[in-house]
Amino acid sequence: MLNGIATVSQVFDFIFAVFMQQVHNKIRSSIFTVLDFFYPLFRNFLPLQTYHYAACGGVNTLISLFLYSFSYNFIFNKQLVHVGPFVFEPYIAALFVSFIITLPIGFYLSMFVTFQGSLLRRRVQFFRYFIVIVGCMLINYVCLKLFVGVWHWFPTPSQILTTAVVILFNYFSQRHFSFKTVGQQAGK
Repeated sequence: MLNGIATVSQVFDFIFAVFMQQVHNKIRSSIFTVLDFFYPLFRNFLPLQTYHYAACGGVNTLISLFLYSFSYNFIFNKQLVHVGPFVFEPYIAALFVSFIITLPIGFYLSMFVTFQGSLLRRRVQFFRYFIVIVGCMLINYVCLKLFVGVWHWFPTPSQILTTAVVILFNYFSQRHFSFKTVGQQAGK
């Protein structure tokens, strides 16, 4: 190929990138339209960032709980899950299914809606976000093992209780570590 002449692949990549940017802008704009509509109800007792976190995190949490319950009850049918040489309890396998799907959703909402002021590079944000989420998964795993495996509680209510603990850890970790802003870096 000649220098200076774009290949068909480069043209396709450019068109795809422009299209995806338009999709991203439309999704982000729609999210803010909905959030801005309901914010006046919460303005007196929630700062905007906390409201965004609660709303986005709440939606992602509901998606996660739905996926967890659906996976546990219907995909794994409350049966042990065999993956190669490993065997997982169905409530742990369901946790991994919900994790795989809600990880990118949560990162997107955190980066583009909740914690917009961070100047960290996206790959650094994602790496930090991933570390925090792994910490959340560890808390989730330990709590589920305790609640379901030891105390024999029902899995879905156990997951709901565990989620409350994880939300607190997640918010402060994401705010002060993954999506740290300039003011936080300077100690302001």
